[in-house]
Amino acid sequence: MFPKQKSTHFARSSNNNPIRPAVRAILQKDGKILLVKLKDNAGGFFVLPGGGQKHGETMFEALRRECAEELGIAVKPGRLCYVREYIGANHEFVQRHKYFHQVEIVFECDLLDDSQIGSGTEEDLRQVGFAWVPIADLPRTNIRPSVFKDFVKDGKLEIPYGAYLGDTN
Repeated sequence: MFPKQKSTHFARSSNNNPIRPAVRAILQKDGKILLVKLKDNAGGFFVLPGGGQKHGETMFEALRRECAEELGIAVKPGRLCYVREYIGANHEFVQRHKYFHQVEIVFECDLLDDSQIGSGTEEDLRQVGFAWVPIADLPRTNIRPSVFKDFVKDGKLEIPYGAYLGDTN
């Protein structure tokens, strides 16, 4: 499905950049949200599309690149939703992520073209697919960060615009 692989979703932060900036996209369509499926030793889980921001790249450029690489889709980044941190040493994956610190900036995005969805050029190491998940099903979905489930109210997504969520997984 994807000919090339890039670094793992939870790659160890380098000594030159101990905090890894990442961007994520909230993409909604017909009461569903687009999620990337990853697999680890404990099974499968979902994350929002996106990934690490490269040096010299704007957040919007990173979002467009990551969505194209992972899923083969074109997006238009929009409104800032929230910021969250993930400090691996503070969570259940401490053995694997004890040196990993990521700051995620999450944006609402418009899906411009999904005609080539699934034809991304570089998947994350543990990426095994994608899914359009009904928003009403999110509370029962294994999604990271799990706090994302709290954004579902009466079957609708209520995004905490401008919020800092803290160190969550």
